[in-house]
Amino acid sequence: MTRPTYTRGARLPELLQQRIVIIDGAMGTMLQTRRLSEADYRGSRFAEHAVDLRGNGDVLNLTRPDVVRDIHLEYLDSGADIVETNTFGATRIAQEDYGLAAHAGEMNVAAARIAREAVDAVSTHERPRFVAGALGPTPRTASISPDVNDPGARNTDFETLREAYHEQAAGLLEGGVDLFLVETIFDTLNAKAAIFALEELMAATGERLPVIVSGTVTDASGRILSGQTVQAFWHSVRHARPLAVGLNCALGAALMRPYIEELAKVAADTWISCYPNAGLPNPMSETGFDENPEVTSGLLEEFARAGFINIAGGCCGTTPAHIRAIAQRVAAYRPRDRRDPLFTPLMSAA
Repeated sequence: MTRPTYTRGARLPELLQQRIVIIDGAMGTMLQTRRLSEADYRGSRFAEHAVDLRGNGDVLNLTRPDVVRDIHLEYLDSGADIVETNTFGATRIAQEDYGLAAHAGEMNVAAARIAREAVDAVSTHERPRFVAGALGPTPRTASISPDVNDPGARNTDFETLREAYHEQAAGLLEGGVDLFLVETIFDTLNAKAAIFALEELMAATGERLPVIVSGTVTDASGRILSGQTVQAFWHSVRHARPLAVGLNCALGAALMRPYIEELAKVAADTWISCYPNAGLPNPMSETGFDENPEVTSGLLEEFARAGFINIAGGCCGTTPAHIRAIAQRVAAYRPRDRRDPLFTPLMSAA
């Protein structure tokens, strides 16, 4: 597979050849630990807004950028090489639920600038850090009916998704991201709309950024919600020539293992990312999930030892402590060789 020449994030492929790269953990989990009030979400700008905004983490890019910046810095201090922008739900489609669709583009620009500032504060030539512009799945799906009595019904379409993702990606690009991350994919058609929008944007601007694509296996069936197996999912998105393909969310590492192993075998010509949840939901835990850093990092260390991964991190329920532990435990292992998915990894000289 021929690789494009990148105008941003150009050093990331070089780093991926040298070691397992660390991506950050959950933003939503960290925001929950801040115990922010409705007033925090509204700020002065949206003080009179007609819809409750508490829980809309993306609006904090405009109303509490200091909180978002501090979380990025915590993850960077814990060893993250890549931090994701706080834009999981920053599409026009998702923001309609809060009456803030008109502000979606601005949220993305602000989020990228916040992450850029945090990364630039700690990045050095010897230890480069990167900002990933996160494009989430949207609360609407192009492939699945929202009505159990009408299988043919849809609440969105490809063109609507493409337009929303194009607006989001343009804001992220303007704000200064190094790469794009199409993540938590439960519907491959939604993902294709995002990929199409990215290609359209990069062709128009002349800027070529790396793209990482990360799907979500929703249960023990081994399929994403729209019905594809991991192998079928890969073949549906490989035309985008992603820098990496991977899995995140929905499952903890223990349940994700057979699917990340399968992906590592079939996606022989790209790198593999993996950032699982911290186990299963646990309402008694402060983070809402049951795995502590030792457990999650131990499972990802096993993935590294088996030669499955190139990028490791965490999704829901993970914290800077999880990321620090993951970074420490995978550091001893060589990254998976994308030219040979069945190679046997060796301990590094270090």
